[in-house]
This record gives sequence, structure tokens and C-alpha cells, in this order.
Amino acid sequence: MAASVQKRLEEALLELVRWLHGETGQRRLALAGGIALNCVANTRIAAEGPFDEVWVQPAAGDAGTALGAALQVAAQRGDQPKPMGGADLGREWSAEEIQAVLNTANVRYEQPDDVAVEAAEALARNEVVGWFTGRSEFGPRALGHRSILAHPGHRQNTERLNEVKGREQFRPVAPMVLAERAAELFSRGPLPSPYMLFVHDVEPSWRARIPAAVHVDGTARIQTVHRNSEPLLARMLDRFEERTGLPAVVNTSFNTAGRPMVDSPVDALECFGASPIDLLVLGPFVVRRQGREV
Repeated sequence: MAASVQKRLEEALLELVRWLHGETGQRRLALAGGIALNCVANTRIAAEGPFDEVWVQPAAGDAGTALGAALQVAAQRGDQPKPMGGADLGREWSAEEIQAVLNTANVRYEQPDDVAVEAAEALARNEVVGWFTGRSEFGPRALGHRSILAHPGHRQNTERLNEVKGREQFRPVAPMVLAERAAELFSRGPLPSPYMLFVHDVEPSWRARIPAAVHVDGTARIQTVHRNSEPLLARMLDRFEERTGLPAVVNTSFNTAGRPMVDSPVDALECFGASPIDLLVLGPFVVRRQGREV
């Protein structure tokens, strides 16, 4: 039944976008609203629809209407809104603010030369990493600022992450990959894909190498990382590939079932304390699970 509903939804959406193209003659299509979070439907629209480009608002859903309304009013008042450069529109915490929280919590922490290297080394050892850096992100996807990361080469890590998050085992997790490497591992869906809003086929030669990132149908909902906008994530991915030969890691949101994504250092510490996460990256600092020494 679910598959049938999905198929009918895709067919209805394709009819709508074909009608819209005929009415407007435009080359580019922007999607928003809750249905625009349906990655499979988005991919069919991009592949089979008449538009040259399809862009999906990363906070598609009711919350995202606030952004759309603000852009509409700005345009009506004569502004020329620029293309959305990223979903990291929330608060950022300074190193001093994070350190004050760590000191108040009275936890042991370190300040390594490069947290990207520390995280990559932990991931290469098949540890689970909580990653809290930069501004929080607008929308339902964790895109590398409030994430839980894991090694994609161990099939059991899908189950392991679902246990960490306390959610159903059928839920997939997603690969994060450098934009310039994505086409080697993934096909069919649009590239780049920075917001995890399209489905891509995992190339057969990679499926056995990154099994934790591959859904049961051989697809993945990928996130591409650009060096110029996410240099810290790029360094982490580079170092992880140096250690493992794999240019991708598994990424899921930094929260547990029924809870919102962590937004503050206090949130991150609480989730770390309550979940079997091995290493917490908190700005320029790292906190290790008690008993985990390197």
C-alpha cells in the first residue's frame, strides 16, 4: 500500500510540474512544503520533469514558510534576494562560550590542533562521533554542523546508530561525501546535492565498501560537501580517506528519538552523556567517553 501511495504521489507531482512548465516556460523550478522532503519524488521530478534545474528549499515544511514569506516581502519592497548559500542560519557559539560550558559541567576535555583530524582518527577506529561546530542549521536535516558521524564501511553501523538514537531499525542513515568525489560513488540523482533532498543510486562497485550508507534498494540520500563553504568537514573527510580509503562518512542528526536536534553546547553534552557516543567534537574542543583513551 505504501509503495502504491508513493507511486501515485510521484505521478501527480510530475503532472503538476509539466503543467507548470507549460504555463510559465521557466527553466528552473524551486520546491518547498512538506512534500518537497520526499527525496524519491524530488529525484523523479529532476530526472523526468521538463525543468533544467530543480532546487529544493532545505527547510521544506511548515517552518520554512517563514523564510519564503520574508523573501517575498523583501522582493516586494525592492530588494533582490540572493541565492541561499546554506542552511546554517542559526546561532554560533564562540570558543569562549563553549569552554565556559565545559568548565561549568566539570568534564575533561582537550583542545587538539585540529578537531577534524581527531574526529577522522576516531571514525577510522570505528568510533561514533558527535559533531557540534559552526552555526546551527535550519530544517530537518543535519548537514555537518549538528551531526552524529560513523564509519560507512561496517554494515552494523546502521543498526548501531539507530540504537544510539533510540529509533526504529528500518531507518536508513546517509552518506556525506566531498562534492568533487560524489560522481565516483553515486549516480542518477542531481549533483551537487548539499541538502540531502534527492536519492542517488550507489555505484555497484561501492555498495560493498560503504554498506552502512546504502539503503536496501541500493540507493542513498547523499550530502555533498564543498571545500570552500565547509573546510572543516572537508579536512575531516580527507583525513578519513587517508586512513581508510573511503571518501565518505555516515551522517545522521545529533539527537535521540523524540527530541529536537541539539542546538547549544549544553544540549550536546546532555545527548553525549545519555548516548553511547565515543567522541564529542564541541567547537575547537573534544570530549572523550570515559574509559576511551588514545
